[in-house]
Amino acid sequence: MAEVNGALAQLLAPVMEIERLNIPPAIIHDTIFRLLFNEGVGNIARLSDVLGLHPKVLDEVMSQMKLEHLVEVTKAGQIGSLSFTYSLTDKGRNRAQDAFDRSLYIGRLPVSLNEYTQAILMQTSGGDGRRATPETIKQALSHLILPENFHRRIGPAVNAGSSLFLYGPPGNGKTTVAEAIGKVLSQGSPIWLPDAITVGGQIIQVFDPLVHEPLPQDEIAFHTQFLGKKRQSDRMKIDNRWRLFKRPLVMVGGELTLDSLDLRYEPIAKVYEAPLQFKANGGMFLIDDFGRQQVSPQQLLNRWIVPLESRKDFLRLQSGQSLEVPFRQFIVFSTNLDPMQLVDDAFLRRIQMKVEVRGPDERLYYKIFTRMCDAYMIPFDKKSFVHLLQKWYREPKRTMQAVHPRDILKTAVAICEYEDAPLRLSPTLLDEACLSYFVDADKTTDPTQTAARGV
Repeated sequence: MAEVNGALAQLLAPVMEIERLNIPPAIIHDTIFRLLFNEGVGNIARLSDVLGLHPKVLDEVMSQMKLEHLVEVTKAGQIGSLSFTYSLTDKGRNRAQDAFDRSLYIGRLPVSLNEYTQAILMQTSGGDGRRATPETIKQALSHLILPENFHRRIGPAVNAGSSLFLYGPPGNGKTTVAEAIGKVLSQGSPIWLPDAITVGGQIIQVFDPLVHEPLPQDEIAFHTQFLGKKRQSDRMKIDNRWRLFKRPLVMVGGELTLDSLDLRYEPIAKVYEAPLQFKANGGMFLIDDFGRQQVSPQQLLNRWIVPLESRKDFLRLQSGQSLEVPFRQFIVFSTNLDPMQLVDDAFLRRIQMKVEVRGPDERLYYKIFTRMCDAYMIPFDKKSFVHLLQKWYREPKRTMQAVHPRDILKTAVAICEYEDAPLRLSPTLLDEACLSYFVDADKTTDPTQTAARGV
């Protein structure tokens, strides 16, 4: 762990010379042109804050641009060139127009693809502090009623950090289990990520505000305190092109398409947007309702069969240039459909662990039902519960689902509130709730026409 921290600290250290930024100088100049054009004037502090560059590097860049008559000093401060305020000259404004023709990107300058890859590999190689313990997994699943030792099937998959296949009948908590896993990851060690990367002179935007949640400043201070340092009093200085985020969680459902798994070029902004699995690097990518996407399972198999095996993905720019990028996210597939009818053995073999989430038996159903009674503040009634089991499950041979108690009791509460009646379980109330809930129920008997509720 110390070795990983040391190497990561070296990678994230502030860059003091422009040559060591490892990005095309044109990207630096173009971004400065666009920022000064939009804001009119800017000092080193403002430029450093937006671009994420060290003031010393920016001072060198701005001094050179001044010599080339691209910018001029509009205000001088008391501490030399670092306190100068700059604006564009006429020549600089012409260059800014050219810069806008190439791209509209204004923000933290990108890092190189090679540096991004190194950072991801260091933070997903098993020594990054993400190891889940039985206690953390059990705590994450504590709001669910699951079979005994169910956590033992989930925890090893989380620590392996590769892939997990959740399958089973609907309504038994597969999505909730997956979301709990994502919460475990997000509450673990954070991850350093850049806002953008550059390759082939192009900018690929990685940061997505819907996916990446930056850590508060006090937490950043805590984590940088120990990164690559021997003494507790030391604090690591960071290249501000990198930011510390919670581990990302990307969730997709039926809207998933093949296009969202490849680089997407924005013709107006003239930048690329990273695909979903790229944004999920270092975190989790949940494909919910797998098999119901606009992309077929076989197409997804063809797209990901190599990345699942090699943990490398291959993307392509509009120019035709191919990129090799890390494929380092915990992928969770969740489906209600029969796995053997969705994908072939080759795909399942590459998914490291498979966990069936079954419907509850009567014992677990009882636990879920009583917990839901507490949640809805309805006193539990054993006679009514036995009636529910007998009439609505045993006699019609209906399969139990973990979601049923919540939905039935929610419907019962709605009925009582509509009639302004006290919340009290009775066979008649449950019959009326189930009659509204189960679409295949025998509706020849209308409980609203029977004797008064509770009798």
